[in-house]
Amino acid sequence: MDQAYRDAITQMEQKGVDPEYVLGWQGGYLGHPEREEQRVTEAYTAGYEDGQGKSTDNMANWAK
Repeated sequence: MDQAYRDAITQMEQKGVDPEYVLGWQGGYLGHPEREEQRVTEAYTAGYEDGQGKSTDNMANWAK
């Protein structure tokens, strides 16, 4: 993993970001296929899209 990935995950954990968003972000960042339809949540989808763009701009929207 690269340092940007590690830093982003650490920041999300510290801010208490929804775990579904974090899992989506990780999958999108790493290029994994999306979850099957019945397991996809709004937070996961948002994280996946942000991860694909390697962006953390929207993570505050998912902090608890």
